[in-house]
Amino acid sequence: MKALILSGGRGERLRPLTDTIPKPLLEVGGRPLIHYPLLMLKRAGIGAVAINVHHLAAEIETALGTGKTLALDITYAPEPTLLGTGGTLFALRDYFANERFWVLNADSILDLDLNAMLRLHREREALATFALFRPTDIGRYSRIEIDREAKIRRVRLLKGPKEFEDYPAGLSGSDATALQSYMFCGVYLCEPTVLDRMPTAPPFSSMREIFAPLIASGMPLFGYVHRGLFHTVDDLESYQALRQEFATNPPHLSYL
Repeated sequence: MKALILSGGRGERLRPLTDTIPKPLLEVGGRPLIHYPLLMLKRAGIGAVAINVHHLAAEIETALGTGKTLALDITYAPEPTLLGTGGTLFALRDYFANERFWVLNADSILDLDLNAMLRLHREREALATFALFRPTDIGRYSRIEIDREAKIRRVRLLKGPKEFEDYPAGLSGSDATALQSYMFCGVYLCEPTVLDRMPTAPPFSSMREIFAPLIASGMPLFGYVHRGLFHTVDDLESYQALRQEFATNPPHLSYL
């Protein structure tokens, strides 16, 4: 299997740091943020990784090189114009060919058991499986809702305070109350046939333009609930808090 790490964003909520340092290279625990998803993939036996780059792309390529120092094979996917989280998949469809593949965010640190998630994906014969997490402040995020069998029944994309765009839009009240709500924590596993269901004109979002319509039509997409460590760097405040945590009480990560 191969993987993609999404790394093209400008990290505008972390300015002025990201004016000169790309967000994936911001330091946490003595290493750049992007090392965490890379090393998690390596531990799961995934050695071929594509990284899309846009903002300060040369700095990312210089820092990571070919991936040899991490025992990985890194391929860069430059985006002079950002393609969106879905458009990047469209650009890399030949890279993934007919293989199942992983997609991860560059700005999240979690200790996720990728092999356990793969087992669930296979058992459910899923088209895609998303890593899910239940934060204490779930109201700040879009939501993915699953039933007792872990099938994703609805995705609720946050439009504003307590305002959602729902897929499907007409889920009955009794069905909705039986579902459990989680946030997406930036990792998913995908069958190559998903690439045949994409729009053909980037930029576009993977969730809004690919997966939300599939969920609305009842396709077999599933959620894998992660109950361990999860941090994502959203802004300067969360970044500084994470650096402080790693400095004073560094968490145990199985892949380090």
